[in-house]
Amino acid sequence: MADMAKKTTTQKEPVKLREKKLANGNVSLYLDIYRNGKRHKEYLKLYLIDAKTYVEKEQNRQTLATAQAIKSKRMIEIQNGEYSFTHQFKEDTPFLEYYRKMVEERRKNPDSQGNWGNWRSCLRYLEIYCDENTLFRDITPDFIIGFKEFLENVEKDTHKRTGPRRERDTFQGLSQNSKVSYFNKLRACINKAYEERIISINPLRGIEGFKAAEVKREYLTLEEVKKLASTPCRYPVLKRAFLFSCLTGLRKSDIQKLTWSEIQKFGNFTRIVFNQKKTGGLEYLDITPQAEKYLGEHKNPKEPVFSGFTYGAWTSLELQRWSMNAGIQKNLTFHCGRHTFAVLMLDLGADIYTVSKLLGHRELSTTQIYAKVLDKNKQNAVSLIPEIE
Repeated sequence: MADMAKKTTTQKEPVKLREKKLANGNVSLYLDIYRNGKRHKEYLKLYLIDAKTYVEKEQNRQTLATAQAIKSKRMIEIQNGEYSFTHQFKEDTPFLEYYRKMVEERRKNPDSQGNWGNWRSCLRYLEIYCDENTLFRDITPDFIIGFKEFLENVEKDTHKRTGPRRERDTFQGLSQNSKVSYFNKLRACINKAYEERIISINPLRGIEGFKAAEVKREYLTLEEVKKLASTPCRYPVLKRAFLFSCLTGLRKSDIQKLTWSEIQKFGNFTRIVFNQKKTGGLEYLDITPQAEKYLGEHKNPKEPVFSGFTYGAWTSLELQRWSMNAGIQKNLTFHCGRHTFAVLMLDLGADIYTVSKLLGHRELSTTQIYAKVLDKNKQNAVSLIPEIE
């Protein structure tokens, strides 16, 4: 009798509530279910946040209570013999229809407008690679590897071609970064389907995507920034925004949405407390009095700091005009402004870890790209070569 009691107490729990740390700092809750020798994960779409306030802590408490309730329900289903792996999934869902819904969600979301075009472009190639009868049960590792090979060999804009190929036409494939982007869109779609329990096994396991090609990072020297500062620009708000980017490293998207409520005083510094649009991470950025000048006159908390600043073809054109008037022969973009800040910081002696935090990077390896652009050790090394004449 004692042996039986011991066996009962040591029996493994078939459902366990587990946590997964996400890139944005939140924690995703999921169930680890073991049944009849098989194991799988059920993602609950419930998230714990980094709670600081009482309200946030209470939110986490309620979220955990909900997760525990779902766990208890699954335990009862298993005990009653009502639970099975198969009925939990919807592998007969049409793949292209599901992907199109994701494209449409991004089209309607103002925060995804910049990425929506890439999702739509990937759709055009998926429509050539598979068809409307393709179901999620057909999305196997072989399907994914086949799509990689398809991207390697397909002609750029092949979906736009209306007539047959002529002999004099030259073949142009997709750029490396286009391949990276399109494969990542497929990856995001499949990962979402896995989390939503459309499929029981993630077919992406063990399959590597494309490696991004290294691109030249255009940046300005300190002298060139000074030239721009002393050169008039047709649109003053554009000049303010670009120079502010050079002095703070803020992305164009974060400058556009910056409001006065996010500008605070922190001791002798002005501090910007904001959520990065790209990553969603909460950032604390102290800026210099020089950068503060480009904020302009303080206004209503809800008003944008750079009121009237938009970005489009006209902005790119005006940046080029401005740089030419300043005597700078470089392709000026807001990426260039952010790169300028990073290189200036490293050149002036800031350590790479601090620069990484100032830029809001999640990984130090992202910042190391700038150290590669500005490698003082290499410069010092080649300077050791003596005069040959």
